[in-house]
Amino acid sequence: MSVYRFSARTITGEEKSLSDYEGRVLLIVNTASRCGFTPQYRELQELYETYRDRGLEILAFPCNQFANQEPGSEEEIQKFCETQYNVTFPLFSKVKVKGPDAHPLFKYLTESAPGMLGKEIKWNFTKFLVNRRGEVVKRYAPQTSPRRIARDIEEWLEKP
Repeated sequence: MSVYRFSARTITGEEKSLSDYEGRVLLIVNTASRCGFTPQYRELQELYETYRDRGLEILAFPCNQFANQEPGSEEEIQKFCETQYNVTFPLFSKVKVKGPDAHPLFKYLTESAPGMLGKEIKWNFTKFLVNRRGEVVKRYAPQTSPRRIARDIEEWLEKP
């Protein structure tokens, strides 16, 4: 099993197979524009700029399941991310990350790396690190600063 068997709609409405990222280290994050953790977009962008040439991709999936902290349209979300945080990593359309209607990718991620609430995602900005083979290797809590993940990213970028 790997994340490569899934696809998702980009923020601009195109269906994108995650197999397009095969061979890269992925950091998959459920995001929101009106969350206390929203400033993590800045650190995520810093990670992306630092490591993308070495094989990192950050994939952001906006989600409105936690206190309606992502109420905007795809266009509004994209504009917010670009103007407020200069985000250049891939953004996807809003998804559900928990419950019976959760996107299949997030069902896989949470089954592969349960957290404090088991297979549930606790809040926005839960992060999943995926190795070059598409396997989930670590899950990070929403409050974990993306900068604190840098060492783990470097470690996985060194592995084939």
